[in-house]
Amino acid sequence: QVQLVESGGGSVQAGGSLRLSCVASGYTYGSNYMGWFRKAPGKEREGVALIYTGGGGTNYADSVKGRFTISHDNAKNTVYLQMNSLKPEDTAMYYCAAELLGGLWSDGHFSYWGQGTQVTVSS
Repeated sequence: QVQLVESGGGSVQAGGSLRLSCVASGYTYGSNYMGWFRKAPGKEREGVALIYTGGGGTNYADSVKGRFTISHDNAKNTVYLQMNSLKPEDTAMYYCAAELLGGLWSDGHFSYWGQGTQVTVSS
C-alpha cells in the first residue's frame, strides 16, 4: 500500500521560510515524477513544483520561481520543498503527489497523493 506523508507545514510571517517533506512508503521510488501542489480556500488546486526522481529535472509554477526549490533524496524516499520569501498568498494546504500518469503535470494526473500539510503565511 502506497503512502505519501507530508510534514513541515506551519505558520510563519511574510518573508519567512519553511521546508516541507514528503516521505513515500510502499512505493517503488524509481525514475518517475513527483510534485507538490497546493489548494487555498476558494481557489483551484495549483501545481507548485515538479521533480524527475531519475535525473533531478525540475519545473515550477511562475508564482514560486526563484523562491521555492524542490529536491529529492532517493536513499530516504523523500521529496522536499524549500520555501523562502513566503508571501501571504502562499497560504494553502500543500500536497505531495507521485507517479505522473500523463498530460500536463500541473493538471495533477498523479497516481498517489498525500493528505496534505497546512502552510499559513501572515502579513
